[in-house]
Amino acid sequence: MIFDRIINKRIDRYQSELLQKYCDEVESMYRKMRGWRHDYHNHIQAMQASMALGKYDEVSRYLSDLNDDLTNVDTVIKTGRVMVDAILNGKLNIAAQNEIPVNAKAKIPDGTPVSDVDLCVIIGNLLDNAIEENKRLAPESRFIRVYMGRKNTQLYLSVTNAAGSKHKKTGSHFESSKGDSHGFGLGRVAETVKKYGGYFSADSEDGGFTAELLIPLLDDREVR
Repeated sequence: MIFDRIINKRIDRYQSELLQKYCDEVESMYRKMRGWRHDYHNHIQAMQASMALGKYDEVSRYLSDLNDDLTNVDTVIKTGRVMVDAILNGKLNIAAQNEIPVNAKAKIPDGTPVSDVDLCVIIGNLLDNAIEENKRLAPESRFIRVYMGRKNTQLYLSVTNAAGSKHKKTGSHFESSKGDSHGFGLGRVAETVKKYGGYFSADSEDGGFTAELLIPLLDDREVR
């Protein structure tokens, strides 16, 4: 009993630190977005002044630069849950800082029984592993693909990332140069998925690593 309480406290602390860390990261990203909006009127005035002077090429370049900035703002993913948005976008921000291209599409379907904390644990660990794996590779070889949505009557999530050589597997655990933290991360995901009666799998091959999970959705009566 004492041992279980110690483990539970460590898990709770780990989850709290995880959420706080990535909420801080996404808040930084949102500050950049608010800064862009704040500068909107200045941008308009600058273009109006250039137009009045007939500097149309300069206006064209200015608009192109603004479009690039707006594209970056619009890449923020909205899943339907604020806490999940925080950790997912925080991780994608880290990937961008490390020159890792990401193709992500994520929407949490109605009837998803998983708590925000547990979704953040799942997403946080899977993307941590994906980012760390990519950082070992040359920039031109890096990629991460994320998909989360409804698949029949289940929540489906997959994370695929570039990787080096195939990881060796001992039992249900993959060996990694990261050490124990890699196995701990995937283990935490597996435990969390199991808690909701779901299925989790991870597959390693030369050049890539894929993690997938399925969790049954609540039906309409259970949602009410």
